[in-house]
Amino acid sequence: MLVIKWLVVVVVLLIVVAVAAGQLGFLQGTAPTDLGVRDGKLKPPSLTENSVTSQAALSPDHPQRKYADIAPLPLKGDGAATLAKIKAIVASMNGAKVIKSEPGYLYAQFTSKLMKFVDDVEFWFDPAANVIQVRSASRVGRGDMGVNRKRIEAVRAALAATK
Repeated sequence: MLVIKWLVVVVVLLIVVAVAAGQLGFLQGTAPTDLGVRDGKLKPPSLTENSVTSQAALSPDHPQRKYADIAPLPLKGDGAATLAKIKAIVASMNGAKVIKSEPGYLYAQFTSKLMKFVDDVEFWFDPAANVIQVRSASRVGRGDMGVNRKRIEAVRAALAATK
């Protein structure tokens, strides 16, 4: 019985330390320096199951291509109008902060409430394909529990509901 009590104490202590580390910003990771559009592409998927991108097919030999694959967002009007709608949608989402908004490109960061994990999210108007290419990736961890895919699908649903 004493072993079980100590085990419970250790588990609770580990949880408290993890939450404290998150609240102090130790789990935010480092902001990537290689985001943006290069040669008509967003950054490829992460090497682990913690990102989605509508351009995953551009990396056919990538080990996470299948996991990362997600459809681009359709246009609602022209590229600029669609990105403006996406910017408003993103700005209204919990934990979101728009970092960069340029003609044809939007970059936002999403911070989780409890652990303060940061995800980097990009939207780019691809004039050749006439769609909004997307990428959403966690900075730390080997998996995202589907959070990045759910986020992009929430933006897709909100965009579809706009006029």
